[in-house]
Amino acid sequence: QVQLVESGGGLVRSGGSLRLSCAASGFSYGNHVTGWFRQAPGKEREGISIINSRDNDIWYSDSVKGRFTISRDNAKNTVYLQMNSLKPEDTAVYYCATGPVATTIEAYYSSWGQGTQVTVSS
Repeated sequence: QVQLVESGGGLVRSGGSLRLSCAASGFSYGNHVTGWFRQAPGKEREGISIINSRDNDIWYSDSVKGRFTISRDNAKNTVYLQMNSLKPEDTAVYYCATGPVATTIEAYYSSWGQGTQVTVSS
């Protein structure tokens, strides 16, 4: 059974940093695409970063480019999202998801984590 578990969320002040983790069980990241999504209050969920384990291709949305870094540790079967220079507008529930296609279209992701709350105070 495929399971993704996010951790690392919390409350941080503007300008601070957090590192989110997405630990996988039941499959290996080695042949999958992993995406990080977030949903702010009152807004639709949006894709913010994708890593393709097949070719190490990485994508960031304009809203996080230059501040967030996605990476993976194959030995730990975990994907990370390092978030620096956090802003109040980064406040959201963050989700990781995995699937076969590098896209921000949520329907292509078959497995989702439960989400972790990130709150950035001003």
